[in-house]
Amino acid sequence: MPLVTMRRALRETVSGLPREFWWLWTSTLVNRLGAFVATFMALYLTLDRGYSAAYAGLVASLHGLGGVVSSVGAGVMTDRLGRRPTLLVAQGSTALSVALLGFMHHPAAIAAVAFLVGLTSNASRPAVQAMMADIVRPEDRVRAFSLNYWAINLGFAVSSMGAGFIAEFSYLAGFLIEAGMTAVCAIVVFLKLPESRPERTPSEEKADTEVGLRTVLRDGRYMGVVGLSFLVALVFQQGAVGLPVAMGEAGFTPADYGMAIAVNGVLIVALQIPVTRFIQHRDPRRLLVVSSLLAGYGFGLTAFAGSIGVFALTVCVWTLAEIVNAPTQTSLVVRLSPVHGRGRYQGMYTLSWAAASLIAPLMSGIVIDHYGAEWLWGLCAVVGTVAGVGYAAVMRRLPAEEPVLAEPPSLAKPEVSAA
Repeated sequence: MPLVTMRRALRETVSGLPREFWWLWTSTLVNRLGAFVATFMALYLTLDRGYSAAYAGLVASLHGLGGVVSSVGAGVMTDRLGRRPTLLVAQGSTALSVALLGFMHHPAAIAAVAFLVGLTSNASRPAVQAMMADIVRPEDRVRAFSLNYWAINLGFAVSSMGAGFIAEFSYLAGFLIEAGMTAVCAIVVFLKLPESRPERTPSEEKADTEVGLRTVLRDGRYMGVVGLSFLVALVFQQGAVGLPVAMGEAGFTPADYGMAIAVNGVLIVALQIPVTRFIQHRDPRRLLVVSSLLAGYGFGLTAFAGSIGVFALTVCVWTLAEIVNAPTQTSLVVRLSPVHGRGRYQGMYTLSWAAASLIAPLMSGIVIDHYGAEWLWGLCAVVGTVAGVGYAAVMRRLPAEEPVLAEPPSLAKPEVSAA
């Protein structure tokens, strides 16, 4: 691709989004750049503290359980208190709890604070997604969510590399650096992001159109999407839980797994933006069906892998599915959410991924131990197929997108910048 064409494509990708989006994007990037603890927590507990692998697994599960608990609660806070207060509370409490975790020594204290970290760190997600939906025009949302997902993966790739060096120097330094970076995110939100929650019109106030959790649970189409999101998340989680175990049992080293899984991050950073340009105005139903099948059969092909190169090729297949699924799915969630219930709806969507992160390790462990890794990859293919068929059925006769507004009315200073 000529340099001029690349520059034009990049300009078109980032132009036209509100300045507030870029501050939110910056906050996301800073947050992920400092995400050290999740990377080295198992090593910290087993090598530095001398605890067993079983205890390290328990702590990881408690961290995930905290995320499950906070998903719905944070969604309610996002609608009731507002996006900005929820972000400030979530990021401030995350900074404090992560710093506190670095000073814990007793097993019970470590487990309790790990649960608290999971509770607080996951609480910002519904608010971020709801605020992004508030401030970005409907036709730009796939692009905006894709850019945000790109920032998440770029930050995680950098922090993963930095975590190893920091751990060699001091595990405590890693905790404190992550706490400091999260505090910076809170400062960015406080200084640069106004509240974006849409105001109710007089007719809406009179009609008392309050959206509660019961409303979300009764929304059959939306809960169907949440259930399908859970199935897809179960498949994607196997890259972090099933794949390393299966490769280890096949005689590959941790370094071999690291080389194979590194392809995932490299491809997302390299392809997320150009792929989004290709898909952003295409039928979301087809995109989600195709991405579900690619995810399922990408992991299914792992059953035939016998070398690092073939493992890497299978990672390429399901990574492409991830690149397509992430922004399309998040944009669909916004499209199906009522304006004044975005927090609760995003919270339920976040819950589907948090629940998958809890169940996926159990699923992979049981299947591999009792039936073998080949059955796990076959099951992934089945689950991906079921999800694809489900999306085709659930997304028939999608509601029309909300009208495009010239400027988001809820922002105090709606400035537009090409950043």
